[in-house]
Amino acid sequence: MRLKVLTHYCYGQDTQPMSESEQTTAPAENRKPKRRRRKPRRRQSSWDLRQFQVPAVAGKWRFHDFDLPLPLMRAIHALGFEYCTPIQAEALTHTLLGGDVVGKAQTGTGKTAAFLISIMAYFLEEETPEGQKPGAPRALIVAPTRELALQIEKDAKALARFTDLNVASVVGGMDYQKQREHLGKKLDILVATPGRLLDFHEKRDVDLTQVEVLVLDEADRMLSMGFIPDVKRIIRHTPKKEERQTFLFSATFSHDILNLASQWTHQPAHVEIEVTVENKANIDQRVYLVSDEDKQRLLINLLKQESFDRVMVFGNRRDLVRKLEGLLQKAGINVALLSGDVPQNQRIKTLERFREGEVQVLVATDVAGRGIHIEDVSHVVNYTLPEDPEDYVHRIGRTGRAGATGVSISFVGEEDAFSLPEIERYIQDKLPCEHPPEGLL
Repeated sequence: MRLKVLTHYCYGQDTQPMSESEQTTAPAENRKPKRRRRKPRRRQSSWDLRQFQVPAVAGKWRFHDFDLPLPLMRAIHALGFEYCTPIQAEALTHTLLGGDVVGKAQTGTGKTAAFLISIMAYFLEEETPEGQKPGAPRALIVAPTRELALQIEKDAKALARFTDLNVASVVGGMDYQKQREHLGKKLDILVATPGRLLDFHEKRDVDLTQVEVLVLDEADRMLSMGFIPDVKRIIRHTPKKEERQTFLFSATFSHDILNLASQWTHQPAHVEIEVTVENKANIDQRVYLVSDEDKQRLLINLLKQESFDRVMVFGNRRDLVRKLEGLLQKAGINVALLSGDVPQNQRIKTLERFREGEVQVLVATDVAGRGIHIEDVSHVVNYTLPEDPEDYVHRIGRTGRAGATGVSISFVGEEDAFSLPEIERYIQDKLPCEHPPEGLL
């Protein structure tokens, strides 16, 4: 796809954009099939870039530094975005030119907006293929969980609000017939979980032969959750990797993930953005040493005495978080539960209530908590330390987002003593341990 990249500084001196001469003289075998230009598919508007002023800053990319379609820039402005995050800056310099990308990025880095902006810029500037059929999406985004898929759909609709692009989702646990009705229309972007997508495909409600852009989000979670056989079946029904653009994102680059990436992508650019606790300087991390039998009392007093706006409390097991929910309810705390055994419709309603501030405290397991995009989480409480050190980073990453400050509080008792050193080795930092402040026990 043609896109003019302006010559501004980006993240690091080694990531300068290619010149137009470099772009046009790249070897033919390194380029995707030529995309057809079209008249911009845009709604008429009096809005222009003069209403979106962002000063140039050395070392940063602005969205202005890419020749993005005006309706997309208007949505970016409405969402309050100004400067690209590192993953957005790195990825867009490749994806906007039609290249594949394999990205290492954790939740909260802005990767969702990175691939959505690239897809929409392409669709708004290029000619729609002739004979596009209902239920035949031009872009397919596959995500491991319903919550993540629905969040991506929500983000996509926000970015597409000033365009005529059609966005839909198909996920398990939701109204089947309603989703089928959406598939009866022409689709630009379809977001899906593997099982429900295959279900619709087998019934011929979805045609994947016209997919031009394929996104595989949180590939490591799809691997750990056993979805890779389903994903392979899905990919076999899409065009060959040389004939589509593919983005694969993963929080980790294991041997298995890199092997899958080599199978599914064509000469990709590798982008690695590590979000570590060291980089999360805006998160105040605290560790309270406490006996296991005193944890419940400490949690209740902490939530009652501190001025918490929106809190996530993490536990390692479903039975534990359910017990904590009941405990906090009896203490008069506005709490809700998010775990795998909660019905899907209820989970979505709970997330919306938490997002809207109707629920103060959300108690969650790691599986339920991954992929949640909620701004303004003021505190994260680790009632128990995670068994996997990487989950510690994911947990505290729920707070301190988008430049805001946040607080992470971990309760360390006898059962957590073995996990703490592993977490400190993983984050390459020593966590400050202290006894709870007076009055909390």
